[in-house]
Amino acid sequence: MPAEHHPEPSADELRWPFGTEDGLSATPDDDGSAPRVLVLGATGYVGGRLVPRLLAGGYRVRVLTRSANRIGAMPWAAQVEVVEGDAADETAMRDAVAGIDTVFYLIHSMSSGKDYGRLDRTIALGVAKAAAAAGVGRIVYLSGLHPDGELSTHLESRKEVGDILLASATPTIVLQAGVVIGAGSASFEMVRHLTEVLPYMPAPRWVLNHIQPISIRDVLYYLLSAARVEEDINEAFDIGGPDVLRYSEMMNGYAEVAGLPHRAITALPVFTPRLASHWVGLVTPVPRRIAVPLVESLLHTCVVRDGDAVARVIPPPPGGLTPYREAVRLALARIDIDDVETSWADATVVGAPSDPLPSDPDWAGRTVFQDARSKRTSATASAVWDVVTQVGGATGWYSASVLWATRGLMDRVVGGVGHRRGRRSHEAVRVGDAIDVWRVEHIEPERLLRLRAEMRVPGKAWLELGVTPSGDGAQYSQRAIFFPRGLTGRLYWLAMLPFHGLVFSGMVNRIVAEAEKPAA
Repeated sequence: MPAEHHPEPSADELRWPFGTEDGLSATPDDDGSAPRVLVLGATGYVGGRLVPRLLAGGYRVRVLTRSANRIGAMPWAAQVEVVEGDAADETAMRDAVAGIDTVFYLIHSMSSGKDYGRLDRTIALGVAKAAAAAGVGRIVYLSGLHPDGELSTHLESRKEVGDILLASATPTIVLQAGVVIGAGSASFEMVRHLTEVLPYMPAPRWVLNHIQPISIRDVLYYLLSAARVEEDINEAFDIGGPDVLRYSEMMNGYAEVAGLPHRAITALPVFTPRLASHWVGLVTPVPRRIAVPLVESLLHTCVVRDGDAVARVIPPPPGGLTPYREAVRLALARIDIDDVETSWADATVVGAPSDPLPSDPDWAGRTVFQDARSKRTSATASAVWDVVTQVGGATGWYSASVLWATRGLMDRVVGGVGHRRGRRSHEAVRVGDAIDVWRVEHIEPERLLRLRAEMRVPGKAWLELGVTPSGDGAQYSQRAIFFPRGLTGRLYWLAMLPFHGLVFSGMVNRIVAEAEKPAA
């Protein structure tokens, strides 16, 4: 018999549970002004949630980002100071830390390629140097929970960054968190999809290792509290939730909360970390390049070694730490009401920012393939736009769903992102959001949605969905754009042409038809 659903959380339970009365508000500087903080990783899963809570606590917030456009899409964008630049660039970092009281270091380069450890080291050394020169009062770094001894490449890199910052001239608090449970976190999505898709799971032996997950709301509580620590403490602290579980127990704990039957899980000695990451990449939305370091991290037993250490500096959250099943219940409720604040997929951009479009003068003379279609509709531009902004995820692509699914599966097989990423919100869309195999690159409200392909293709690809008011109705336009790379790119486009006729013509017709449906 399926397990019984836990009660749905109330609106009060879903609300951020901590306030100024819990000691999380800013302590004014000596001159009475609000302290200034720098957030590195403000577009990430944790950083995107920390910034609005810092603002609510009375801090003046500055962010360093490679893309000011992505920050501009955030609901809190107008309230922060933006420095555009790369965290690995010394000049950008020097500008970013000037006049800062506290630096929140929330970045890691796990998705940047095989050499992410060296990049993490370069950034950490740059932050340490710039913070010391600027007289920064404190660095707060979110690292990963890990045991002593030999570590996976991912955890070793996280530990090394912490060691660099602790050895710097700036007092540093390193918070070493376990698996983070919250709607949209990569770890939670791994648990969720493995449990929902597989009624029986032959698994690597690491499913028997003990780990100590922590709710995202408790992680944010510790980060905010660390900014208020007045002593010159320079130390690393383990943080975790109240439950120590095997990974298999986490999966069945999820099944219980989600109302699914108990999952039979058999630990086998034949699964290597790389083989297991391939399996995770196929079954879950987490692509292989992210799954590899996550799976390698699970090879270790990762539990809090001294639970009293952090309590001597930061008291536990009011009401205590969030139990694992409660964290799952809150995460599922967020997904159900379409209120996922940040997502791992939106925080993990595949590849570098895109190049200018073919319409720009810089691309004159370049080979460009296009599939352009349009259709007049009696629907208003607003009605068409509403349909356009719901593409992907559970809605799909309005045509040839089997072909879209097949293309996504092909991408997953070769290590790409595939279609399982879905989207952060069913309806709302902002620059930087991931939508299946695409990334939202540009939005002109009620006029243009430009998506850049993050699937593995021999070239660069975009999809533009546009709306133009026309008389009593509107003109819907759609353009697929492809910059081929060499002969392979040209052959790829030719091979796809027969499918374009089915996919893109179907999209045009269905989108217009959906827009013309009478309002319910």
